[in-house]
Amino acid sequence: MNKTLKFDAHLVPLILNGSKTSTWRLWDDKNLFEGDVVDLLGRPSLEKIATAKLTKVIIKKFRDLTSEDKMGHESFSSDEEMYKTFADAYKQPVTLETEVKIIWFGILE
Repeated sequence: MNKTLKFDAHLVPLILNGSKTSTWRLWDDKNLFEGDVVDLLGRPSLEKIATAKLTKVIIKKFRDLTSEDKMGHESFSSDEEMYKTFADAYKQPVTLETEVKIIWFGILE
């Protein structure tokens, strides 16, 4: 069974049109690695939208993110918005010191 990555509905068109080519995950419990083939699922139905290969995976703290790290990811109006978005999603505080797994992917089908 393939590993999966779930995406909110508003991100699905961005993935399918190729403008979203990365995702950020906190406290990754899926052991995602470069080279993994994963099914991309859309919320709320969790219907498979595509299969993708993970082309690069790195871990760093939010404070160390560069503009290159943010390529292919939806942007935020401010760092505060970014932290709030992830804190809301994960139901935990997110700070400059929180580690983020940056996952770049390419659609296979």
